[in-house]
Amino acid sequence: MKILVVCQYYYPEQFRINDICETLVSEGHDVTVLTGLPNYPKGKLYRGYSWFRKRAEIVGGVKVKRVPIFTRGKNYPKLALNYLSFIVAASIKAIFLEKDYDVVYVYQLSPVTMAIPAILYKKINKTKLALYCLDIWPESIAAAGIDHSSFMYRYLLELSRKIYKSADVISVTSQSFMNYLTDVIGLDNNHLIYQPQYAEELFLSRNLEHDKSINNLEMNLVFAGNIGEMQSVDTIIRAAHELRDIKTIKWHIIGDGSAKLKCEELVNELKLNEIVIFYGKRSVEEMPGFYSKASAFLVTLNKNENISRTLPGKVQSYMAFGKPIIGAIDGETRRVILESGCGLCCEAENYKGLADIIREFIWEPTMIVEYGEKSRIYYERNFSKQNFMNSLIHQLNKLTKR
Repeated sequence: MKILVVCQYYYPEQFRINDICETLVSEGHDVTVLTGLPNYPKGKLYRGYSWFRKRAEIVGGVKVKRVPIFTRGKNYPKLALNYLSFIVAASIKAIFLEKDYDVVYVYQLSPVTMAIPAILYKKINKTKLALYCLDIWPESIAAAGIDHSSFMYRYLLELSRKIYKSADVISVTSQSFMNYLTDVIGLDNNHLIYQPQYAEELFLSRNLEHDKSINNLEMNLVFAGNIGEMQSVDTIIRAAHELRDIKTIKWHIIGDGSAKLKCEELVNELKLNEIVIFYGKRSVEEMPGFYSKASAFLVTLNKNENISRTLPGKVQSYMAFGKPIIGAIDGETRRVILESGCGLCCEAENYKGLADIIREFIWEPTMIVEYGEKSRIYYERNFSKQNFMNSLIHQLNKLTKR
């Protein structure tokens, strides 16, 4: 198949779409990605990229076509300009792309409007469109504080409906997303497919170089991923404060995001610098080194009905590595942790509850192995890459034959 992929973010930005596209190429498909200039998450263009350089390149066999966009900022007006500039620039580019793509595939992160150039291409060229929904809109932005009764929310709800209804098929990462898209957006359930994410293959190997900065003699609790407002990393920090007298526990926070500075300030305020360690943004290739030293992984999200529908992609990576998961989280992720028996959970944002279950965990060291085994078994049965790729290729093939 000749596949056009549309996503505002692509390599060297670190999202799973990079691996998906390279895998499609390795299986004989012709893949082109329409994307923006890389600047996520810090809002600075990556070295070697500019409006006039590296606008087209081949990465891992994937043809990458980049459009000039305004970099994301640390306030809403700049972020909105970043989103809008991609819509405009990518839509113009879409008009002049080759006309013979068999199918268009949108890897839909936030914002949902990144799908607009794909919809335009579909309408001009009468091509089928598949959309993979990783963030449900407008709930993703409502979780940031926009009131459901506001004009902005109502406008984004109608816009999201039009975008989602323009896709010929939508696959979702969480079973809870399906309920939202049918009940709130008004989609036909026949157009929806449950397709959970997978972990990159490097997370499946345990014969790895260890990161020497993590002491294997301590109880190492690891959080990895985006540190934004919705991730509720402050819940982890406050739990660390509750357990500060247990000197053998170390808390490792790997990643970057809009709430990182605030979290670092909270650690300073609570005088936790010796036990809570920030590592900043690390490459995917570095992560198994940290994972190999983890006693357990941490996952947290804000307490919000619609955020709780999300199953963060880090959960698949955690489970693939075969380690316990400890969560202060509701909804879909809580269901997966309890259903798999891979760890312990308390309600979202409950830092005292998180401290309690961690205390329970460290007094039962034999559970580390048992939880870890259940984690890996559940991953292999439900989240394997082979299952994902088979499902994706089947979807795309089916669309091309309609």
